[in-house]
Amino acid sequence: MTRKRRAPARKAAVTPKRRADGRKVPSVIPMISYEEGIAALEWLANAFGFRETARLVGPDGRLSHGEVQAGDGLIMLASPTPDYQSPKRHREVCEQARRWAALPWIIDGVLVYVNDLDAHFTRAKAAGARMLSDIEEGPPGRRYRAEDFEGHRWFFFERGDK
Repeated sequence: MTRKRRAPARKAAVTPKRRADGRKVPSVIPMISYEEGIAALEWLANAFGFRETARLVGPDGRLSHGEVQAGDGLIMLASPTPDYQSPKRHREVCEQARRWAALPWIIDGVLVYVNDLDAHFTRAKAAGARMLSDIEEGPPGRRYRAEDFEGHRWFFFERGDK
């Protein structure tokens, strides 16, 4: 049996993607579903200091696509279907999810670096974030864990290069 040889692959020119405002698109972008996507955009801005950069609402009034900026990072969110259950609602009906959530760890979540961890912690707590830990010291750095209003978990670290 003879095998056909493939032509050598050509390397594509790699051009960093840029957003309409000129910012570079990050290499990794978390995408998070919310039952109440529009409320999530507003809550994340209020509690965690993220900046809303995009909001597309479908004909049904649900968030079809939203974006928030966190430092130099980007997080996308949407309300995919009325059947979607947030982690908080899911654990109300699922014993296994309830057991996972009993632990204060980040099971699935997003890690975000912030400049002033103390102020960030105070702001998040005042906005109603469920605090999964106090501020912790030591390796790998100053940090805390929190849960948003739909049960998504967030890990905040103090930026070491202030």
